[in-house]
Amino acid sequence: MISYTIRQGRAGDAAALASVEAECFPAAEAATAEEIGERLSVYPTHFLLLYRDGKLAGFIDGMVTDEKDLRDEMYEKASLHNEKGAWQMIFGLNTIPPFRREGCAGRLIEAFKKQAKEEGRKGMVLTCKDRLVHYYARFGFENEGVSTSTHGHVVWYQMRLTF
Repeated sequence: MISYTIRQGRAGDAAALASVEAECFPAAEAATAEEIGERLSVYPTHFLLLYRDGKLAGFIDGMVTDEKDLRDEMYEKASLHNEKGAWQMIFGLNTIPPFRREGCAGRLIEAFKKQAKEEGRKGMVLTCKDRLVHYYARFGFENEGVSTSTHGHVVWYQMRLTF
């Protein structure tokens, strides 16, 4: 029987998470160990790591802010995090290839959604590529159109889930 566990981030997770990120995103879009380490030092509880049978299968992360829209600067400056903010941003949803199509990403989204609701957030915001708009819509996210984000020099769509 397959077992799944989810836990919050810790300072020592940066290298492992950067490795997962590198498997899931092109180099221009992937966060480095240094960037992840900075985020973990500021908001570790806004990282959820999913383990499948004891092996890291993926993670979800993002800062909290009162700003309604996800801006590229948020990826770069962990100091913009506001623990009392209204919106949970999602910077990345990562599942390494061997564990894809098993529901790992859905488990992470649902756990992050539950945490954000329990913390009293208004909702969650993410950006994704066109091919994933329908995927996030399955979880209640609404497409708000092309984002102002130019992260990684690609076109992103902003998606919002309001509680």
